[in-house]
Amino acid sequence: MNVHQFTARTIRGDEKSFADYKGQVLLIVNTATKCGFAPQFKGLQDLHDTYKDQGFNVLGFPCNQFKDQEPGNDAQVEQACQINFGVNFPLFSKIDVNGADTHPLYRHLKQQASGIFGSSIKWNFTKFLVDQEGKVIKRFSPTTTPRKIEKEIQKLLAKSAVHA
Repeated sequence: MNVHQFTARTIRGDEKSFADYKGQVLLIVNTATKCGFAPQFKGLQDLHDTYKDQGFNVLGFPCNQFKDQEPGNDAQVEQACQINFGVNFPLFSKIDVNGADTHPLYRHLKQQASGIFGSSIKWNFTKFLVDQEGKVIKRFSPTTTPRKIEKEIQKLLAKSAVHA
C-alpha cells in the first residue's frame, strides 16, 4: 500500500486522488495558521516554488487538534494561508490526524513512519516525505524547518532524474 491509493477533499471541496501525484516527490504536512510554527508556511512555499517544476509538491492538511490553532472553516483557513503566508501549494480540507476520526491517509503515514513518541502526531507541522512511488521515506518533527529537509528532497528528485 502507498499514498497513491488514498483520496482527500481539497480545501475547495473537490475529491482529489493521490494517484494524480504518481511520479512526484511529496512533503505532506499537518498545518495550523495560528500555531507558533506557522512561519514555516513561508519555508514550505519556498520549497514548493523551487522544486515544483522538477516534480515536487507540498500538500497541506489543516488540523485543529492541537490547542485549537486552526479554528476557522476551510474558506477562512485558505484565506489566512494566502493572505498571511502567500501559500499557493495544494491545501486540503481540515482533518483529524489522531484519534478515532483520523483521516485514512494519516493513519497510513503514521504506520509507515513513527515518530520519537510512537505513531501519533504530537503537534502541527509534522512532515512526511514521500517518494515518487508513494512510499513514505521519512518523518520530520514540527521543529524541523523546511530548509533542513531540502537536501532530502534534492536526493529524491535526483533519483528520478537519473531514471528519466
